[in-house]
Amino acid sequence: MGFKGSYLLIDLKNGKSEKNEIDEYLMRRLFGGLGLASYYLYRETKKGVDPFDEDNPLIISPGLFVSSGLPTASKTIFVSKSPLTRGVGKAVAGAAIGPEIRKSGYNMVIIKGRSKDPVHVVIEDDDVKIERTELWGKDTRETQLKLKEKYPGFATAAIGPAGENLSKIAIIDSEERQAARTGLGAVMGSKKLKAIAVKGTKKIKPYDESGFKEVIKKWVNIIKDHPNTQLDMKYGTGEFYAWMNTQMGTFPSRNWQQGYFQKAYDNLKEGELSKIDPYYWAPKYVTGYHPCPGCTKPCGHIFEVKEGKYAGTRLDGLEYEIMYSLGGNLEIDDPEAVAYLSLLSDLYGLDAISAGVTISWAMEAIEKGLLKGYLRFGDPDGVARALKEMAYREGELGKLLADGVRAAYTRLGKGKEFALEVKGLEPPAYDIRGIKGMALAEAVAFRGACHNTASIYTTELVGNWWKFENVDRFSAKGKGFEVKMHEDLMMIYDDLGICQFTSNIFYAEDLLDAIRSFTGYNISLSELMMVGERTYNIAKSFNVREGFTRKDDYLPERVMRDPIPKGVSKGSFVKKEELESMLDEYYQARGWSMDGIPTKAKLHELELDEIGNEIGAGH
Repeated sequence: MGFKGSYLLIDLKNGKSEKNEIDEYLMRRLFGGLGLASYYLYRETKKGVDPFDEDNPLIISPGLFVSSGLPTASKTIFVSKSPLTRGVGKAVAGAAIGPEIRKSGYNMVIIKGRSKDPVHVVIEDDDVKIERTELWGKDTRETQLKLKEKYPGFATAAIGPAGENLSKIAIIDSEERQAARTGLGAVMGSKKLKAIAVKGTKKIKPYDESGFKEVIKKWVNIIKDHPNTQLDMKYGTGEFYAWMNTQMGTFPSRNWQQGYFQKAYDNLKEGELSKIDPYYWAPKYVTGYHPCPGCTKPCGHIFEVKEGKYAGTRLDGLEYEIMYSLGGNLEIDDPEAVAYLSLLSDLYGLDAISAGVTISWAMEAIEKGLLKGYLRFGDPDGVARALKEMAYREGELGKLLADGVRAAYTRLGKGKEFALEVKGLEPPAYDIRGIKGMALAEAVAFRGACHNTASIYTTELVGNWWKFENVDRFSAKGKGFEVKMHEDLMMIYDDLGICQFTSNIFYAEDLLDAIRSFTGYNISLSELMMVGERTYNIAKSFNVREGFTRKDDYLPERVMRDPIPKGVSKGSFVKKEELESMLDEYYQARGWSMDGIPTKAKLHELELDEIGNEIGAGH
């Protein structure tokens, strides 16, 4: 294996494809996944390109270890210029399409151009076909089932009606794994690309096969015996839902008017559970596992409703983020209803986080008399109707909400003061008013209000992780270096394709043996951390080239104005001077200018000379 690599370039405009080698020097410095994808996004796009322009590429980049057999190395990165944020659009999925791309002999697939008619792409090793499709108009699940009928054994990815109608919060679904954030489904739709099917027959060969087998064996045993594994497998990603509500007071509800799901918890009798708590629903509705490829600690469950109003609902769920965006934030405590709304989001091809947060904004706007409509907190029927109208751009509300909350308040001309977004991306399920380090992380993240760019929530909420101890989540001091280090480490996971839920089991130093035996590259810990730093700076540089500065590292007005009213974190919010101080400290830790621009010196240090010469600050 070593560090040899190649990518497949597909041009939908002229119907041609070609295989290109990736320079080994580049492979050693970026590995794969996000590193390669962000570099090629920067290189393959011109400054100011419109996200829906045919020259905006869609890049699918499995991490380096995907299909290697290393447990939890399942993540594939989807990258393009985001129609939602107009910066780096990044979405991640633990989907079967990644291993098939790797087994076809590619580290990455780059799709450019625009087809005249709707098409799907079929890749089988070196054979690439672009075929006219009759699947346009179908939902994500039916599209992929039909495609698999024609191409059995292939892994698939597809868009739904939302992507076809260029909703800026549209997803790419890959067999019920969603590359959901930043609207990349709309980029596929703009290219008239309905779906992709991939099958590979080649083997991924490590540099040192016996050594790599020993690493795999070690990881399997450690993961098997780790206490987090059992919790993940029993209750999924939402295991800490009650803890976030009752002990932390940082679970946003009612469009962030509250810091815990007040309506649910205030009505519970002693010993009762909130109905969307997995400790309640997992024993009742989970019928099996739905693991990411190669995962030995599956947190993905098959959730089935077999009777009643929502009978027939079957999906991978419920994820923690869904319990927030389509649950507590809309004041819905019925797991069957939340599962149904999650399924609708997936079938229509909508980002469930962005859609739910946008709908909660509309609910509050209607309550305040700023907007007319049928949406009400606690009403799943209204939400179901809104999701359909958003995907198809139907009705006044559907057209208003179809492109996320920033577009909605801009069109309405009202409601910005209670809209939740950073750089246009709606936030995840952590009330950052009571988690100051995470507030900084969401402000500076290159893709917008993102919890996974730094994945700092564990450190902040528990108070320690890896090299960090005695972290005070209510304090704004010392957050710049903390966020910077977390970001660099998470970039490594995104480059290697390792699930971030493994980061509480294996730290940076634990990854070295896997890299050495797989590639033959005798990398040091400091070199590895530089790979992560390099990846982050490339993504940031793309945004800078597109005009992003310090002004874009902001927080929602509600986060900086309205204290959490009740609960454990009562009274907490992020003051303006706290954000400014944290930004200064963060830019200093990064070696950037105080306007948030990577310096020429930093980019040259990271061996990014060409990028440094183009956008770097200083002399």
